[in-house]
Parts: sequence; structure tokens; C-alpha cells
Amino acid sequence: MGVLIFFLISYVLLSISLYLLFPKAGVDAIKGLIPGINFVEWCKIIGRKPIYALWLLFPIVNIFVYAGMCVDMMYSFGKRDFIDSALAVIYAPFAFFRLAKDEKVSYKVAAYQDAQDYKVKLEEAEKSGDKYALKKLQKNNPYEKSVGREWGEAIIFAVFAAAFIRMFLIEAYKIPTGSMEGSLLIGDFLFVSKAHYGIRTPETVAMIPLLHNRIPFIDTESYFESPSIPAFRLPALESIAHNKPIVFNYPEGDSVYVIPGRTYSIHDARRNPGIANLVKKRKMGLDTRPIDKRDHYIKRCIGMPGDSLQIIDAQVYIDGVPAQNPSKLQYRYIMKPNGVNVNINKMTEWGISPTYDIAQEQGVYILTLNQEELEKVKSLDPKLELIRMPNRAGNSFPHSEISKEWTVDDFGPIWIPKKGATTQLTADNIAFYRRIIEVYEENTFAQKGNTFIINGEETDRYTFKQDYYWGMGDNRHSSEDSRYWGYVPHDHIVGKPLFIWFSTTDGNMGNGINWSRIFSGATKM
Repeated sequence: MGVLIFFLISYVLLSISLYLLFPKAGVDAIKGLIPGINFVEWCKIIGRKPIYALWLLFPIVNIFVYAGMCVDMMYSFGKRDFIDSALAVIYAPFAFFRLAKDEKVSYKVAAYQDAQDYKVKLEEAEKSGDKYALKKLQKNNPYEKSVGREWGEAIIFAVFAAAFIRMFLIEAYKIPTGSMEGSLLIGDFLFVSKAHYGIRTPETVAMIPLLHNRIPFIDTESYFESPSIPAFRLPALESIAHNKPIVFNYPEGDSVYVIPGRTYSIHDARRNPGIANLVKKRKMGLDTRPIDKRDHYIKRCIGMPGDSLQIIDAQVYIDGVPAQNPSKLQYRYIMKPNGVNVNINKMTEWGISPTYDIAQEQGVYILTLNQEELEKVKSLDPKLELIRMPNRAGNSFPHSEISKEWTVDDFGPIWIPKKGATTQLTADNIAFYRRIIEVYEENTFAQKGNTFIINGEETDRYTFKQDYYWGMGDNRHSSEDSRYWGYVPHDHIVGKPLFIWFSTTDGNMGNGINWSRIFSGATKM
């Protein structure tokens, strides 16, 4: 709502500025206040056909059309300096107010039409072979720009266009970990569509373009948290569905410790003494991040709003029915050689990475395998003994007494909140919903024994304001996902992976390029 108010106020200010500016161009002031008519008259002033204003109705295109009209308006009033054009593009109401109030400024020419007419004169002089006339026209060309300005404007426009596309439409994303193997591999580069699940407007406005949240080399945040504007989401092209990969901002990433190549949340440090000691040893400072600047995660959407989810012996159940498993689903296995000389090279030929999928500990191998790879490894020798890795209990969401015995392979049951649904709050289930109530949905919350106080009122019920999802990696024994930190709020959803546009073996160009993966789909099971 805040963004809509901002744009509404800006439009009102723009209309007032046109009301003040139009008389200088011989146009009735009142036309500047009439929606639609003001843009038609603006087109006429700069030398465009009135129908050109219709382009302002087309999303995305209208941004660039509007920017061009702003520059042409400044030119039409004799303001040709780079700073004048930049100011008009950044905030036209202010630039046009200045034009209207400056008594020295007057309407000169319909800039766009004049530029086209001058271009025709240049072409005619060149065709006629009149070198004198051509040289004179070139020398007096009011639209000629210096090489420096041409390059400067080209670079700024390219950065603006790339930043705009990245912010609202498509962003490149690299798979940094093996949590989604073997569907999406370390070293895969994806294009992620931000339009499919609804374009989310940015919350952060003071930032370095084309950077997400860190500045390379100096390793510091690339943005300021203030000023900021409330985000909202445009209508989606399609709905999120079961078993589709989703990209989202890390839900627990609001307060983080950052070390090179790794981010830990404050909750990681509170739950894990090893991480807490690392933070203390390195004297790491805590960075707070708004939603749109939290780290990007990619997981498969296993649970939808309203689903009841449970994992029994590594099989996910949704509402009591076994969920469809991805074809490349992976688990860790302990392999006892039992005297067999294990052929690691053969495993590598099958796509089992010696870097990430094979480890040797105390006379046994720890292998990360999908079902097809498991069968191949078994075929090496019948003496090989493979057992799925047992999992220790005690580190599962919601990190309370109820989940004390849960593991990544035996988890739940758990209900996934749905927008508009109301749940009863008890001392037993509050651990599931406290972060939702207090952080994701920004309510004040207090608990006194079995009594809950939300926004100053005592209650035993809560109605959810948005949908939530459950994300899990396909590499089930090596994925930091909802089993550890809980639900994915809808306002954290970034977009839908489209396809792999480049892929390196094990994330290292030196190991080669995975040519077979380039331009393959990123949403296959």
C-alpha cells in the first residue's frame, strides 16, 4: 500500500508541475490536471504523435517510454545538459517544477520532431554531396553529443536497463551448494523469473545497482536499510505448485553473521555452540537485512499452504498420502568395503562427484547417491554393504520439546499455515507459530504461561495474514531447509527457476563445462 501511495502522490505532483509548465508551451494549464489528456499534450509539446501516449499503458515498456519523454521535455525547453536529463528521469515532478518557476526558461522547440527534421537535413546534404552544407549542419547540430557524454549515457542506460530487468523480471542465479543435487548441481547457473509468481517491488531503494547484498573485495553490505518503502506484489502469471523448485529469501536471514563464502543467522549461533564459538572467535558483527536483501535459497516446494506434512522413514507424506519423489532424490549412505577394492574412477564416470559425493572415514565410505547411482554402486561387487545414513535427533524445527526426537528422515506431523486460516494457540504448538506472529506478520507478542497477548489483547487464536510454504532440498541429508528453520513466507518468494544457461563441473571452470546441462530446464522432477 505504501508504494501505491508513493506513486499516487508522485502522479499528483507531476500533474501539478505540468499544470504550471504547459502555459510556457502555449497549452491550457488545466490540461495538465486531466488524466490522459496531460500525457497527450506532453507528447505534442515534444513533437510526438498523440497516440504515442498509449505506450504508457504497457508495463515495462512504459518505464523506458516515460524516461524518453522526460528527456525530450527538458530538450524542448532548452535544457540539454546531462544533469538536467538525469534529474528529469529520476524525478520529473521536481525537474518540471524548476522549469515552470524559472523565468529565464522558455519553450524552444518540439525536441523530438526537431531532431528528426535535423536528421533529414543531414541525410539530404550527404546524399547531394554538398560538403559545405553538410559540414555546417554538423558543426551547428544542437543534438550532437561529445564522445564522453555518448559513452556516459550509454553506460548509465545499460546499467539502468540491466538493474531494472534484474530487479523486476529475470535474475541470474548460481547454485552454490549441493542441497538440490542431483536435480540442480553445484556450478549450475540459472535464470530465475520474478514475474511468474508475481513481481515483488523492492523494499530497499538506496543500493548499488546489480549487487544483491555484498560488495566484492571489501566484503560489506551493498545497500542502506533506510530509506525504504513497503513492498507489494503484482498479480502472478502462475501459482506455486507442489514439487516445483522455488527461489526465495532466507527466512531466518534477518540478522546474520557473514564470513567469506558463508552466512550464519543469529539463530544458527544460538542453536549451535560450534557456530557460536566461531562467531565469538572471529569477533563477527551482526548484520540486519530487509527481506529483499536476505540471501537467496532454492528448494523444492514440498508443502503448500494448508497441507499437513509428515516424513516417515525418509518418505514425505502430504495429508496422509505419499508425496511424489524427485527422480534424482539423494541420500547419504555408509558403504563398508568388506575387503573390496572400491573403484572410485567408475563412480566418477557415473556422475558421482569425488569432491562432494564421496568421503572416506575410519575405513568406510560416505556416499551421496540417488536411487539409480545406488544400484550401480551395489553392482560393483555383492560384498559391498550400503546402509542409509542414520540421523541424530534434536536439531529440528520448531526447536522445542515437541521436535526433540524428530530427524530429517522422521519428522512431523506439521501443519503449514494458510492465509485467512485461524488456529488455536496452545503452550504445545506456539513454537510453530511464534516467529510467524512476531516477525513475519509484525505483531507484538507476549506469553505469560498459557496466556498469549497479541497486539495488546489476550487471545488463544490467531488468523494468518499470508500463505506459507515448505521447502526441501533434493539432497535430503545435506540440505539446510524447512526442516531446520521452518516455513517460507509468501512475501519471501523471489521467483521461478526457468533454465540452466551455463554449468561448470563441481562449480569449477577448471574441471570442465557440463555441456549437456546448458539450456536444460530447471523445474524438472
